[in-house]
Amino acid sequence: MSSSPTSRIAARLQARALAARSEPDRGDIPGWVLITIMTAGLVTLIWGVANEQLKDILTHALNSVKSP
Repeated sequence: MSSSPTSRIAARLQARALAARSEPDRGDIPGWVLITIMTAGLVTLIWGVANEQLKDILTHALNSVKSP
């Protein structure tokens, strides 16, 4: 009697989950958290430096859409 594809997939997922638990920690901060924080910092820095220029660009873009 062969097992169904669903039960084979479930067995593979369970084996991967068990293998992932046995792996050592990769560090205190996952990479995606660090990337998110760095991106937020860059956006804040750019926004602080170029606030007026960004406002002008956005205003000009919106005005050009409103009146051709």
